[in-house]
Amino acid sequence: MAKVLEGPGMGLLSKWGMAVPHYVVITEAEQLERLAEANAWLRESKLVAKAHEAIGSRMKLGLVKVGVDLKGAESAALEMLGKEISGVTISQVIISEMIDHEKEFYLAVQSTRDGAEILLASMGGIEVESNWEKVKKVSIPLGTNPTKDQLVKLAIEAGFEGGLEEKVAEFAIKLFQCYDQEDGNYLEINPLVRRNGNGELTALDAVTMVDADARFRHPDWNFSFASEFGRPYSDGEKAILEIDTRIKGSVKFIEIPGGDTALLPAGGGASVYYSDAVLAMGGTLANYAEYSGDPPDWAVEALTERVCSLKGIKRIIVGGAIANFTNVKKTFSGIIKGFRKAKAEGKMDGVQIWVRRGGPFEKEGLASMKALEKEGFDIHVYDRYTPLTDIVDYATKGVSK
Repeated sequence: MAKVLEGPGMGLLSKWGMAVPHYVVITEAEQLERLAEANAWLRESKLVAKAHEAIGSRMKLGLVKVGVDLKGAESAALEMLGKEISGVTISQVIISEMIDHEKEFYLAVQSTRDGAEILLASMGGIEVESNWEKVKKVSIPLGTNPTKDQLVKLAIEAGFEGGLEEKVAEFAIKLFQCYDQEDGNYLEINPLVRRNGNGELTALDAVTMVDADARFRHPDWNFSFASEFGRPYSDGEKAILEIDTRIKGSVKFIEIPGGDTALLPAGGGASVYYSDAVLAMGGTLANYAEYSGDPPDWAVEALTERVCSLKGIKRIIVGGAIANFTNVKKTFSGIIKGFRKAKAEGKMDGVQIWVRRGGPFEKEGLASMKALEKEGFDIHVYDRYTPLTDIVDYATKGVSK
């Protein structure tokens, strides 16, 4: 599951026929003046300026300015851009049209074990949190779509009337279509408002979570995912994310600054197992990583280069349990190429390599790893008969057995 920032999230809603405010996303305050020449609404409307980052409680943090004009929006952007909040440096600001309205509503679709659930309330904004018992829900079984009759009934239960229940039901159908067709995990509109004047239902703000691994099915996804751990993705993390979207199998990489032990495990289970063992034995983690599903060797090579580039590491632990179908020799060839490239760039000085693996072609793969000793690598290689925890023990102590 990956979070999409507000701007591209609004773009997905618009794609599926839902009304959203006009908006632009900027990285420099000076961009507004040029954008205003081509967008009359920036000159003629009241505006809302918000930090365009994955930061909660933006209003409380002073990262939302409401009812400003173009000059006010430019001043707000100057104030926000470059500001650091909880370790996140604000690099983007979203400027949107301010929509006059009287009432706010709540609408969401979330995945469940058996399909999906549509949530609806006739109040929105911060009121939802304190009145959650008023949110009405309907379950949509896997492989089915909600009917208008279902959603009209849900809207009436939630307190909509006077014909608004029909409009809300139609809007909810569009949101479900967006959720279903865009590989959504969770889509929330809060608030959904009824625009003064023409009464059009409009999504003022959205939380959008999608399946990141589905990017290959969506060539129009030209946006980056938001980091889920309180800071923007690093260049190295972005590079591996991009590779992961293009390959059979999977490669993952997250940096943890300050650690002394880098991991290059085969599979998510081995990643968690090794991480726990490293911490239990007094080491500190420099990263999270994994390769799984028999990825191409070039992708594993790129992952290995990123792992070897981590600052301050003393050791790299490679491999995992016993593979069922991943070709050990093939994936190890990518790792070996990555090691050689890193060594040629002077990145492996003083770094020990500890390898443990089993599976198809393990004998050949382990032999090719062992051969790196002749090239000057400080490498220690073990087969399936050595427990994973023993490898971590040997590595953290720096003693081979």
